[in-house]
Amino acid sequence: MSVTKAVIPAAGLGTRFLPATKAQPKEMLPVVDKPAIQYVVEEAVAAGINDILIITGRGKRSIENHFDRSFELEYWLEQKGDDKKLDAVKAISEMADIHYIRQKQPLGLGHAVLTAERHVGDQPFAVLLGDDIICEPLLNRMIANYERYGRSTIALQEVPREEIKFYGAVTPEPVEENLVKVLDIVEKPDPAVAPSNLAAIGRYVFTPEIFGELHRTTPGVGGEIQLTDAIRSLTKTQAVYGYVFEGTRYDIGKKLDYLRATVELAVDRDDLGEDFREFLAEFVTRRKLV
Repeated sequence: MSVTKAVIPAAGLGTRFLPATKAQPKEMLPVVDKPAIQYVVEEAVAAGINDILIITGRGKRSIENHFDRSFELEYWLEQKGDDKKLDAVKAISEMADIHYIRQKQPLGLGHAVLTAERHVGDQPFAVLLGDDIICEPLLNRMIANYERYGRSTIALQEVPREEIKFYGAVTPEPVEENLVKVLDIVEKPDPAVAPSNLAAIGRYVFTPEIFGELHRTTPGVGGEIQLTDAIRSLTKTQAVYGYVFEGTRYDIGKKLDYLRATVELAVDRDDLGEDFREFLAEFVTRRKLV
């Protein structure tokens, strides 16, 4: 079956970005002139996804408002004759069929994905974390791998050994360039005993069997239902592949990555890039940073 559905967990509290996230979801923090989660939705749409379920929680209503129509704003822009902004605003609500469900308890990423079971049904689906921005066709490649093998594929990236304690770490078996078979995966291991420095990052393509594993998963690290634990169980019953990503990923939940994303994406913009690059060069010279 083709992968046409995606799940975007976006129920976290965003405590690493307080006080900015006290009254605003971290997924709605602007990166240049778009909220972070819009980049994620656009990535899913570019990969052929047309049905998106966003997992939200209390205080996340602004996400729903952002992807909804705003007739008053559209009318005002139309009256001003600002067709460029009008088209951009309309396009946000027309990208895909976007649905919402609340994760009523903060029981972890695995629990958030499990809340999507009724919506997804018995179809394969993608999971994209709502605060990870990847501006490369990683998801396209992962879906292509699913279509080739008919099995779940998770995104992996090499991280410094000391940072593997923040991720799920895999035991890989090479298959071909940028592709491994996941023999095992453990959540947030001690770097001294981690099976590798290949970390699971925020992109997944799952067969529907992941739901059965999530139902059987008991709370793990942090007392939460860990998606990593369900993936580990899935590897015992069917092959799970890992696509090794070598490009750029921004974890918008981290302040440094947020700043990196804002600068690097702005530099590449046709409308901002030239002036912004000139400003950066002048700033670096004036502050004697090099």
